[in-house]
Amino acid sequence: MPVGVCSNLIIRDGGLPGVVIRLGRAFGGIAIEGGGRVRAGAAALHARVAQAAAGAGIDLAFLRTIPGSIGGAVRMNAGCYGTYVADVFVEASAVTRAGELIRLGPEDMGFAYRATALPEGIVLTEAVLRGPFGAPDGIRAKMEAALARRAETQPVEARSCGSTFRNPAGFSSTGRADDVHDLKAWKLIEDAGCRGLRRGGAQISDKHANFLVNAGGATAADLEDLGEEVRERVFKKTGIRLEWEIMRVGRRSPRR
Repeated sequence: MPVGVCSNLIIRDGGLPGVVIRLGRAFGGIAIEGGGRVRAGAAALHARVAQAAAGAGIDLAFLRTIPGSIGGAVRMNAGCYGTYVADVFVEASAVTRAGELIRLGPEDMGFAYRATALPEGIVLTEAVLRGPFGAPDGIRAKMEAALARRAETQPVEARSCGSTFRNPAGFSSTGRADDVHDLKAWKLIEDAGCRGLRRGGAQISDKHANFLVNAGGATAADLEDLGEEVRERVFKKTGIRLEWEIMRVGRRSPRR
């Protein structure tokens, strides 16, 4: 199993069976190419890619506020404020379980909301993204505004895995004034009375109801069990079964 910086991952208390591959510094390179293209190693952090692109007048600003690395972003079609990796994706390189080096185009990815059709065990090594051109200062200002908005509305200082559940509507927030919240995960969770809910050291954030945080000493089981309790409460109230956005991998602790 390949892992990046684990920003969207709960590793269960019983650990992971098999081999875990963590791509290191050698896979963190970023190169600016012609035509608005940016080549980034799978271990390159989103923030660094967005900043490097901005310096070259390429707008990949949406990546700036998403924690994680490019491999995970491509794998999960990461996005925010209505822009997704699928919108800027050109190609990716990967290694199969058989050790074959392959190239993947958009038609190979099966991009969907917070998902791709990549087979299990494939290891992404780099991706090429293409963004629109813009003035570097304007792109940087856009990123700073997005960071400020995120800090204002999300628990960025807390220990979390980011958004916990997918929006049932099947798209991320656009940030526009006309973006309705009827089927946003945070709204369903809040309406079900789960804001601030706790289990062990895990808590639903008081600041943003779609953030599951470690409030102190939480086990993986605390986090996952609290998430399942939220799913059950939302289902009982609305008939909607929230889907996990955070990946949960490994074995439950033998004690449970």
